Amino acid sequence: MKVPFGDMKLHYQTYKTQIDTAVHRVLESGHYILGSELEKFEADFEKWLGAGYAAGCASGTEAIYLALAAAGVTTGDEVIVVAHTAVPTISAISMTGAKPVFVDIDPNTCLMDVDLVEVKITPKTKAIVPVHLYGQMVDMDPLLKIAAKHNLMLLEDCAQSTGATYKGAVAGTMGDYGAFSFYPSKNLGAFGDGGGISTNKRENFDQLVKLRNYGQSKRYYHDIVGINSRLDEMQAAILGAQLPFVHQWNERRREIAKRYNEGLKGIVQTPVEEEGRKHVYHLYVIQSDHRDELQEYLIEKGVGTLIHYPNPAHLQKAYGFLGYKPGALPQTEKVVKRILSLPMHPGVTDEQVDIVIDAIGNFYSELKSSKSSSKMTASSIS
Repeated sequence: MKVPFGDMKLHYQTYKTQIDTAVHRVLESGHYILGSELEKFEADFEKWLGAGYAAGCASGTEAIYLALAAAGVTTGDEVIVVAHTAVPTISAISMTGAKPVFVDIDPNTCLMDVDLVEVKITPKTKAIVPVHLYGQMVDMDPLLKIAAKHNLMLLEDCAQSTGATYKGAVAGTMGDYGAFSFYPSKNLGAFGDGGGISTNKRENFDQLVKLRNYGQSKRYYHDIVGINSRLDEMQAAILGAQLPFVHQWNERRREIAKRYNEGLKGIVQTPVEEEGRKHVYHLYVIQSDHRDELQEYLIEKGVGTLIHYPNPAHLQKAYGFLGYKPGALPQTEKVVKRILSLPMHPGVTDEQVDIVIDAIGNFYSELKSSKSSSKMTASSIS
């Protein structure tokens, strides 16, 4: 049996009735931009999060950009962030004209090492962007204190953490803003690109609504410079149809992670879930000193894998102008050589998880056997 990394077709087939109903409703309405579907989804999502307000937009990248722009981040400013993230996080910062300033990560959680943040703050620093990577939130309490002490805007990158919690608080409700991606494979995914921004302040929401729609306060009246970044009615309806299932899906992800954890204990380094945090496992990421060989072996056995992410942002060619060199972020650079993402989505079966576990176990057994044979051969020659 093959175990694909993801299966969007299975997802659609499972929830076909709800999704088809939502799509048909939009088509029958003849209204496709900034209509009742978006209004309803925004209202439902802010309630689901426990946030004051939620604004839909065209992508997770633009969600980050719009939040930064709403806070006044602009050319000449600095934004503290990690390099171990999907590059769109950094792209969004660059879109404002601001400079990303990278901090290293905790090698166990792969999240921002909060203890390293304050030393990076300069008079140009305007914001901090903690990335809740893989489905687990960054250590927010000390970060909130740092942001308050230095009067910095705090934007949570929640692209991979919809439904995650920190001491009971939901991702996207603790900072000034939360930015969400609704890319199809996310814990809550659209059937195309989509994004959203949460905030607890009405003035922030009003600014976001203007910014996403050309800066208009009303049609053809532009108060500020904005862009076109609107979550269309079709995607809003599809997201709304799926929202009631997200907690159920997250719990299934946690069940899968538990099964992986138990089966892989003592074989590879499994993800760490910090005390007081609820990990929603957008990705299940192991670490191995034999990552490349293991990945090749799993592919041969029909198990899909990916690496999130093989080349950190500070070493990407596009960001060479920032001047970072190899060795600048040692923990990040070590981790990216060891990480491997295993199949993780609500449709993965227990049988498929066991196939993956067995394949990894067999790889290490064969590796151990190979090493033993090599030692015996070397010993006989000597």
